[in-house]
Amino acid sequence: MAPQTSIPTAANVLGTIGTVFWCVQLVPQIWHNWTTKKTEGLPALMMVLWAACAVPFGVYSVVQNFNIPIQIQPQVFGTLALVTWAQILIYEHKWKTWKATALVTGVFVLCGAIEAVLIATLKGPYDRGVAWPMLMIGIIAAILVGAGILPPYWELWKRRGRVIGINWIFLSMDSAGALFSLFALVAQDTFDVLGGCVYLVVVILEGGIFASHCVWLIRTRKLRKLAKLLGVSFDDLPEARIYQDKKAEMTTKSYGSCDSGPCSTAVTLAADLVELEKELTIPEPVYKSDYLSYVSKSSMPGDLESGCLDMPT
Repeated sequence: MAPQTSIPTAANVLGTIGTVFWCVQLVPQIWHNWTTKKTEGLPALMMVLWAACAVPFGVYSVVQNFNIPIQIQPQVFGTLALVTWAQILIYEHKWKTWKATALVTGVFVLCGAIEAVLIATLKGPYDRGVAWPMLMIGIIAAILVGAGILPPYWELWKRRGRVIGINWIFLSMDSAGALFSLFALVAQDTFDVLGGCVYLVVVILEGGIFASHCVWLIRTRKLRKLAKLLGVSFDDLPEARIYQDKKAEMTTKSYGSCDSGPCSTAVTLAADLVELEKELTIPEPVYKSDYLSYVSKSSMPGDLESGCLDMPT
């Protein structure tokens, strides 16, 4: 495809909106990481791949002569991804701040140098009609940006679809930025297929993350209601820990041999959670103080293998 010779006003406006979103989309995530000092559930590989994709994406945008806002996008996007990666190294992997900063700074300089060399090398041949190098650059950019959204799916699988560590404002702004950038390409005189694929992949895969968490909310609605009733967090609810532990085999052997009373009720509850089809059985009456005492004395399910649950009656 030939480079853009003129940029319509609509494309510039839409591209500017997309750039604003993508210039700040990681800021809420960075702020969330900094205030909580935690990045659990936010994969480091995601940010590394996103920082890497900024190089071919930036080369492709500049050589193709996209509107200026879209040319700026990859540079800001890659920089914020590197900052987030540094936070993951510090908070999750316990790196010293100076060590993480030195590594990220070195990668930043290296990426900038590679991008500058590629632009200088490929722009001349592309202007003379040699298109295949840019085609390869565009394909690499699309693959990297899509691959960057795949690591969160591993985290979702480990947590039965629950999203942990990813800030929803960040995810919403990132999806909105991709949408507006896609609209900007549509508004140009000639639509660039590869450039459009990059944004479309982001919208589809991030939509999957939203959908996964919505399904998790539906499946755990009774557990979350129980936790709210008892005044405890979802993660502090033993039944919730049973549900979230994909490897837990909650059978009667886990609780010892008993055929009636609270133990039988707990076995029934465990079976309900595993099957995800039966009604949640809640022992009654359950008082908040007794329940919290029970939680503090037990660690589901390992500490309860020797006998029946000591549930309040």
